[in-house]
Amino acid sequence: MRRRTLVFIVCSPTPRTGVTTTARLLTDYYLSQRAKVAGFDTDPRDAYYGALFPEQVDIVDIAEVKGQISLFDRLLAADEVPKVVDVWRRSYDLFFSTVREIGYFEEARRVGVQPVILFMADPSDGALAKAQALRAAWPDLTMLAVQNEGAAPLEDEAFEILSRYPASGKFVIPALEKPIAKALDEPDLSLSRFLLAPPSDMSIVVRAALKAWIVQIFTQFRSFELRLELESSDVLR
Repeated sequence: MRRRTLVFIVCSPTPRTGVTTTARLLTDYYLSQRAKVAGFDTDPRDAYYGALFPEQVDIVDIAEVKGQISLFDRLLAADEVPKVVDVWRRSYDLFFSTVREIGYFEEARRVGVQPVILFMADPSDGALAKAQALRAAWPDLTMLAVQNEGAAPLEDEAFEILSRYPASGKFVIPALEKPIAKALDEPDLSLSRFLLAPPSDMSIVVRAALKAWIVQIFTQFRSFELRLELESSDVLR
């Protein structure tokens, strides 16, 4: 039986909420599993996600028809290769209006592709309203809230804020101490390679903390994958 092809749409209408960090972590998660993965960066001006993974990530300008074709045609390929789309805030409205116009989610379901929205939660009412609008437009869409405590801390109100999001689950990306976060920002640092062979010139303390942080997040991704596999298993029906 062929596995459903997952398409992760990492998005937020708000700046500095950790969209690219989440896309990066997902991409490195699959690379650490020695699996193929395809990414798409919708920020043609400053394609940081694309720069991190030049071999896996295509940079697309969805303001142009050519960019829309190159993106959505690939997102409908039921090839069992997970896709990760980094939807930066200035592409947010155009991305989802295009999705609606072409009937992408409906077509994806027909061809055996499963889109998953990873919505970056933040304290603003505007972000919550956008998430609720997605749920109203596509009630059956798989949506998870991502709590990035380093980029958009929810602090003591985390439970209350997340409870308002129309999500079926959540991922938590813990905050990092500044020296650890600084190491993460090194442009040549591959998280998937780091797990196999940490840089020898990196502090042993930084190494241990960064590894624990990565493993905690990757474990959440794996648990989500297993949950989807169980939900789609013919044995349980």
